[in-house]
Amino acid sequence: MHILISNDDGYLAPGIQELARAMKKFGKVTIVAPERNQSGASNSLTLHLPLRIQQLQENLYFVTGTPSDCVHIAMTGLLPEKPDLVLSGINCGQNMGDDTLYSGTVAAAMEGYLFGCPSFAFSQVKSGWSYLDSAVRVAEIIVGDYIKNPLKSPFLLNVNIPNMYFEELSGVIVTRLGRRHSAQPVVEQINPRGEKIYWMGPAGDAKDNVYGTDFWAVDHGYVSMTPLHMDMTDYFQLEEVRTWWNKNK
Repeated sequence: MHILISNDDGYLAPGIQELARAMKKFGKVTIVAPERNQSGASNSLTLHLPLRIQQLQENLYFVTGTPSDCVHIAMTGLLPEKPDLVLSGINCGQNMGDDTLYSGTVAAAMEGYLFGCPSFAFSQVKSGWSYLDSAVRVAEIIVGDYIKNPLKSPFLLNVNIPNMYFEELSGVIVTRLGRRHSAQPVVEQINPRGEKIYWMGPAGDAKDNVYGTDFWAVDHGYVSMTPLHMDMTDYFQLEEVRTWWNKNK
């Protein structure tokens, strides 16, 4: 079993270091992760600048690029053969609902999924690395269960873990993505040169957080596990748009 691990917090982040340490019980572990924090990088690839890869020790590399760059490079040249499993995280902060569109953590796992590998994205709900040992234990159990009883086809599972003692978790439930309200306004400041600068405002609060969503799950102490895929087609509007277009011709 060869497990490739990446993230968006950077190769020095406690989340990826502790996750890699726990995964070594299952086989060979290779870390290929960004040199610096790449939160919010989504699925971006670096196409107009060269990338540098630095090997720090055996099976530990950083890349001067995005999370998707890291997994893409690992799959297309760095590793001698495709890994059996791709993990991303453990992220410092939640990746639920609309977050998944922007998340570098989810993107790294998605890149593995695009290359035909079973992939997990692991995130803690709150920032700050509190109860990281509990999140690592959850990831260890989920990966161990998969290895013992694998799904038949490649998948992408987005896992969000509440920050609490392991013994206090309510369990693991399979969920769908919820939705957020629109993000809060940007924050305007003046830099030392008198120029206006802007910081992105905080994410909006949960809007669709009913039973069955990832938001509901973590609010009630459950680990949320959401299967994701790449098909962004809106099937509910497919026929309506087809009819609308045909009427205009």
